[in-house]
Amino acid sequence: MSIKITDWAVEDRPREKLIRKGISTLSDAELLAILISSGTRKKSAVDLGRELLGSVSNNLNSLGKLSVSDLLKFRGIGPARAVTISAALELGRRRNMAELPDAGQIRCSKDAADIFFPLLADLPHEEFWILFLNRSNRVIDRMKISQGGVSGTVTDVRIIMKKAVEWLASGIIVCHNHPSGNMNPSDSDSKITGKIKDAGSIMDIQLLDHIIISGKDYYSFADNGLI
Repeated sequence: MSIKITDWAVEDRPREKLIRKGISTLSDAELLAILISSGTRKKSAVDLGRELLGSVSNNLNSLGKLSVSDLLKFRGIGPARAVTISAALELGRRRNMAELPDAGQIRCSKDAADIFFPLLADLPHEEFWILFLNRSNRVIDRMKISQGGVSGTVTDVRIIMKKAVEWLASGIIVCHNHPSGNMNPSDSDSKITGKIKDAGSIMDIQLLDHIIISGKDYYSFADNGLI
């Protein structure tokens, strides 16, 4: 026996819409409603999804930075729903990472930034990554060097050089993110860039750029004449 649209509970109707019309027809709030399945009769799942999105100015990148404890602050979202939302957002981030295309040759700062955006753009903490390149500036591999808190991460130049030697890299590009949204390099960013450049010069490994990812934009030390 087929189920009529009117037989669906209000909070389940986005699911019915997805089945009938496809996932691309659902709004962000409706997609969240499927994950939430509201636990309060006073507010529909879609309304709760809209409230959740409104709290981050309808920015999905900002939504991805919310922790489980942040999600639990919303009335109608309990531990199970908070974990479900957090897991779904993390799966989306990992999909972006897994689907990174072959970067090929790095010709400009944007080529490198495009590799790091899926990795770093929506993180609530800082991470420091390195891109290993051969003599033709083609990508050999990428690697996370360190992970820190909201305002910084510790970077060991010796580890960077050790890994670059292991990969027989001729050049490297380093990258980290600023969860605060401020793209400008800090004094410590400038100092570590100088140390990496000097260490690389001794070992004939060129530091080609240091990129700072912040939201949907980036800062390039090379583009700004600082390398």
